[in-house]
Amino acid sequence: MPRRGENIYKRKDGRWEGRVLGSGGKYQYVYSRTYKEVKEKKKLLQESINRPTLAASHTSLNAATAFAAWLNGNLTIRVKPSTYESYYRCVTKYVIPFYQEEGNEQLSVQTAMDFSSRINNYQGLSRSYKRKILTIYKTALRELLKDTSEYNTVLNAIFMPRLSGTDVLVLSVREQKLIEMAIVGSNDMKLLGVLLCFYTGIRLGEVCGLKWADIDFEAGTMVVARTVSRVKNFNQTGGKTTLYIGTPKSAHSNRKIPLPGFWIELVKKLKRNSFNDNFFILSDTERPLDPRKYQNLFQTLLKQSGVKSRKFHAIRHTFATRALELGVDIKTLSEILGHSNVSITLNIYAHSMFEQKKKAIEKLNTMYITHTEPTIFAVNNSVVNA
Repeated sequence: MPRRGENIYKRKDGRWEGRVLGSGGKYQYVYSRTYKEVKEKKKLLQESINRPTLAASHTSLNAATAFAAWLNGNLTIRVKPSTYESYYRCVTKYVIPFYQEEGNEQLSVQTAMDFSSRINNYQGLSRSYKRKILTIYKTALRELLKDTSEYNTVLNAIFMPRLSGTDVLVLSVREQKLIEMAIVGSNDMKLLGVLLCFYTGIRLGEVCGLKWADIDFEAGTMVVARTVSRVKNFNQTGGKTTLYIGTPKSAHSNRKIPLPGFWIELVKKLKRNSFNDNFFILSDTERPLDPRKYQNLFQTLLKQSGVKSRKFHAIRHTFATRALELGVDIKTLSEILGHSNVSITLNIYAHSMFEQKKKAIEKLNTMYITHTEPTIFAVNNSVVNA
């Protein structure tokens, strides 16, 4: 039923739908999960219909051309190669094809809403990847719409999917034990990197980028100072891809982490008699191990352990989940993971946090039962004889 005086309805699927009469006499629609959000989107759409078209600027050109120009501009020298590759893939695969369609040629509130809706409803993409696409899309729009009257209205029209615990794949305790047993029973020193990830939560590229100099055996700490990734080679010469060694994902990802004692002892036992501090740990050479090869090694390890295939990143999620289960506070966990703020950790691991809340309430429930149980006291002989 629509609310009185408004063209806003709650659909059978639980979403809210808003309807606005366009300038051509045809209705245009907006959708959202809440009444408040769809009312705001409806307002933005109505304002865009009543407002004149964008003034002549680079944004009034064909939008697909504008996005391509943004991608091929000085972006390559402003961001890391791995970041640029993510921008390139998302823009060329999703953004530009959308704006090449008939009716979507211009940047507007309507096309921003339509693109946002398409990505949110895209089958086969995780919510986290949908957020990644729309985040990159917004990054481009901020530059393309800079100093225009449409800046805020277009950006506010983009609906970001919320992160969900269903996107976080975690290995069970049993699966983790099977993998750890296979690692300990192996003489392949490279597998100790997998074990390290299970107990520190560092990323695939970060473990491939570790050097012997990053480990302080006496202090029992490790410095995460670089990451390794294989990225698309955008140069005219060379192969299709290249191995890139750069700084970690963000400033907060450059961090010092305490190491578990058992891992230090294992490394001491299995490390080579002589090693160079400047050598990468996993390759024990001046050249790092390719993350793709290490991912393949991990898949082989899963097969040998009798565990179904997972992405390497599942180890990081497993570490965080185990830490929360053991009572590690969220602030400490966030810093170990290298997140820029605690809210990121809370959003990703909300499902695990809820389980901790349940355990906390169970403890309080036990306390109540203990408090309200009848007090049983022993009657000694002196009381009876009296």
